[in-house]
Amino acid sequence: MEKHINLPLSKEVINELKAGDYVFLSGVIYTARDAAHKRMDETLSEGKELPIDIKNNTIYYMGPSPAREGRPIGSAGPTTASRMDKYAPKLLDMGLLGMIGKGRRTEAVKEAIVRNGAVYFAAVGGAGALLSKAIVSSEVVAYDDLGTEAIRKLTVKDFPVIVVIDNKGNNLYDIALEKYCTE
Repeated sequence: MEKHINLPLSKEVINELKAGDYVFLSGVIYTARDAAHKRMDETLSEGKELPIDIKNNTIYYMGPSPAREGRPIGSAGPTTASRMDKYAPKLLDMGLLGMIGKGRRTEAVKEAIVRNGAVYFAAVGGAGALLSKAIVSSEVVAYDDLGTEAIRKLTVKDFPVIVVIDNKGNNLYDIALEKYCTE
């Protein structure tokens, strides 16, 4: 099923999503990859506040290429989500409601998604140039010294994603294997 969602996410909206749904996101998302997640974890370990409010927000695991003239951002494809799996449960427990990446997640992340009523979306890998067309604006908001791995605030319009793990723990990767693999 195809759905259009205005961000930030809410538990009511997430409750309507099912693994396999096609979704178009509009509003604000934040980018953060490995280095930014590591720094956020260190910040929390020091008892300090994160540089962004993650409650009800969505993090896109992405580090863009430089913007071409007249564009807010360069190619903006997803990175492999499992590299953030050691950090994701803590962020979900703090109120993060959405994650966008590619690939499988660990059982601990899946459990945190269900426990917190969150959702994991996938963006199509290899389609970074196409995905960047849905990004209206991009602004570095934290960790500028990390370059492409800095945290960015993106405003998106009809950003295409697919629900991979819904808030009930249904996993599109597992569903597809059961449906299409006969061996």
